[in-house]
Amino acid sequence: MQENWILRPGRREDGPGLVRLIDEVYREYGDEADVDGYDRDLLDVEAAYRQKGGEFVVLEEDGEIVGAHATQPIDLEKGLLTFRRLYLPARVRGSGAGKFLMDWAVRWSRDNGYRRVEFWSDTRFSRAHRFFERYGFERGGVRHVEEGKLKFSEYFFALSL
Repeated sequence: MQENWILRPGRREDGPGLVRLIDEVYREYGDEADVDGYDRDLLDVEAAYRQKGGEFVVLEEDGEIVGAHATQPIDLEKGLLTFRRLYLPARVRGSGAGKFLMDWAVRWSRDNGYRRVEFWSDTRFSRAHRFFERYGFERGGVRHVEEGKLKFSEYFFALSL
């Protein structure tokens, strides 16, 4: 962990910073954030995650949001949840921030009684997919998503905790 990183719970007020972060990543792939559709959860992460039994964290560096990650329950009885919103700008990738955020999410999940995580990741995020597989996630099938302005395909990933 870098000395100037601060990991903290996301807040409603973080919406503009989160939209900027995710929009920056999307633009690398020719897309843009769609807060009227797919990305509307970013405008109120407390309601979209924490109030539904999950958590959303931001990683700050020198007062700027440079990372995010979220957990979201799927089935409490089965101990199943999903991970969402693991995003880092290009300048932060390779710094250990992704592992730091993933370690947080796995620890949070285990501490809250979850036994399995499943999530989907845009097929264009090849660097992230290598990271997930090195971390121990298994890759599964593909699905196609069309929501609002966004049209993309995603790979399935899963890990038993």
